Amino acid sequence: MKPSRTPAEILKAARQRDSADKRGRVLKAVQDMLHDNRRITFATVAREAGVSSWLVYAPGLRERIDQARARQAAHSHHDQQSGRKVSTASEQTDLLLARQEIKRLRTENDQLRQQARVHLGQQVEQLSNHDLVDRVNELTEENLRLSTAERQATTQNAELQQRVAELEGDLAAARTSLRRMIRYQSR
Repeated sequence: MKPSRTPAEILKAARQRDSADKRGRVLKAVQDMLHDNRRITFATVAREAGVSSWLVYAPGLRERIDQARARQAAHSHHDQQSGRKVSTASEQTDLLLARQEIKRLRTENDQLRQQARVHLGQQVEQLSNHDLVDRVNELTEENLRLSTAERQATTQNAELQQRVAELEGDLAAARTSLRRMIRYQSR
């Protein structure tokens, strides 16, 4: 029989498993980014792996990331010399265009949100005061009907309780009378 582990040993084993899992996610993220030819930085690796940025600088991981970055830089240099890589000026132009597109889309998004608010406001306003007054009147009538029904039920309940009391009195009198008859008959 194995001796039971202490809570500290269990916690240590759990932390080791968690650490190994996170390190594995970092290495997988680096491989995926290399495979997809995405630019590797420590921040993007951390974000891709879903880990804190300090972990990617840990011994063992930092070296692997640096190797991947060096491999990517060498590949990029080779691509630029062969004419397959886009120039920095071209990348900056693309970035500027992308920023302008993002700005345009944000403006469009704001306009659509405003239109949605206006449309929603119009729908709410279409419920005129007349509709609201009608609804209030319906609810008031229903409240009156329920109040009347409650008063009737209360009155009926009181009458039934009085009837029960009368019947209990009659029953007690009948029992007393029956006992007298039984005594009289047994003499």
